[in-house]
Amino acid sequence: MSLARSFCVFALLAAMATDQSLASGFQLNEHGARAMAQGGAFAARASDLSAMYFNPAGLAYQKGLGAYVGGTMILPRTTFTSPAAKSTDMVNQTFVIPSVYLGYGMENGLSFGVGFYAPFGLGTEWPEGWDGRRTALKTDLQDLAINPTIAYKVSECFMVGVGVSYTWSTVKLSYNFPTYSSVTIPPPPLPVPATTDGKVALDAKGNAMSFNAGVIYKPMPSMSIGASYRHTTTIDYEGTATFTNTQALAPYFPGGTGKTTIKTPNQFFVGLSYDISKDLTVEADYQWIGWSTYDSLGVELTSGPVFPLTHQPLQASSKSGKNWKDTYMLRLGGEYRHNDLSFRLGFIYDASGQPNQTVEALLPDANRLEGTIGLGYKFAERWLVDIAYQMILFNDRTVTGPPPAGDLNKFPGTYKSTANLFGINIGFTL
Repeated sequence: MSLARSFCVFALLAAMATDQSLASGFQLNEHGARAMAQGGAFAARASDLSAMYFNPAGLAYQKGLGAYVGGTMILPRTTFTSPAAKSTDMVNQTFVIPSVYLGYGMENGLSFGVGFYAPFGLGTEWPEGWDGRRTALKTDLQDLAINPTIAYKVSECFMVGVGVSYTWSTVKLSYNFPTYSSVTIPPPPLPVPATTDGKVALDAKGNAMSFNAGVIYKPMPSMSIGASYRHTTTIDYEGTATFTNTQALAPYFPGGTGKTTIKTPNQFFVGLSYDISKDLTVEADYQWIGWSTYDSLGVELTSGPVFPLTHQPLQASSKSGKNWKDTYMLRLGGEYRHNDLSFRLGFIYDASGQPNQTVEALLPDANRLEGTIGLGYKFAERWLVDIAYQMILFNDRTVTGPPPAGDLNKFPGTYKSTANLFGINIGFTL
């Protein structure tokens, strides 16, 4: 392995930070417990304040002042098995994402609202010293968005809505890499590999604006058709890398500031709901996700000193191809109402947009099947509570090796993942 390949870690590390915000495994769709319990099949009805995420036209259902406040707890689990049958469990973590909505509906059909939620998030953490420590140790991504929204009820059968969003994004990650205890220039003697790894930590931030829009049409009282669109978000990241224990290569990795710009995917929801009876409603949704916006990634860095053995800086700007593919989700859900109780079920098929060649310990994503269940209870005239549970079963994802030349992320083996999610929201109207 050449020195240039071994130690272009800063550029690769910055690239991996953006992978965390773009990956299907880190896109969050659980933004309200009622919708979550029905498999997220909610674009055609969007009949609570979480409409600001699923379909802003649904905000027009709001009467008077209301709020819908809660969050989702996510417990992911992953085990990696190497080609030699050695297994490593990812460190267990628990994440809590908010879903907070406020809305006001006027008598003339005009409604206003603001939503606060996390469109992307989560993280991965592997134990210190594991075999893949040079691909990933710990990653933590937090995206928070505020989404002011306006909707209008044109008639009893047609509603429209539009919103703008502002997103704050932060990412922190760490990663080991090989280094040298001594380097004599020119050789011989050859550089002496160190017995301990170097480590780099990255702390980056970004922000961006975007918009979403939607319509709901009711051709008959028992049927609703909804469609919504969420535009791509262009995020400018700037971060600081800190290198430690680099030993003989310390002068060639001064660290400092790196910049990159990425585009999250645009998304399109379309759904059809039908009231089988006055107490039972079912809905089917199709969600298209435009991952092809992530076709390449450029990282801008201040170059470090020229390394005499390679006659080029080890710390330098870079650009790499990603070639992600557009993908989709299929959602099916139902709700049965009995007095003040509602019973909900749902099913999701989620196709990963991550190409085989970019599967890595930072993000072991895969196609998945998901089941959901939940309850709603109106416990007072103006108060209600919704709870939901979701189980995610990932297909096994196997990486074959050896990795391509220059690819420090790919690590051969098989990833087995599951996740359990618990959601709760409390709503009230005045």
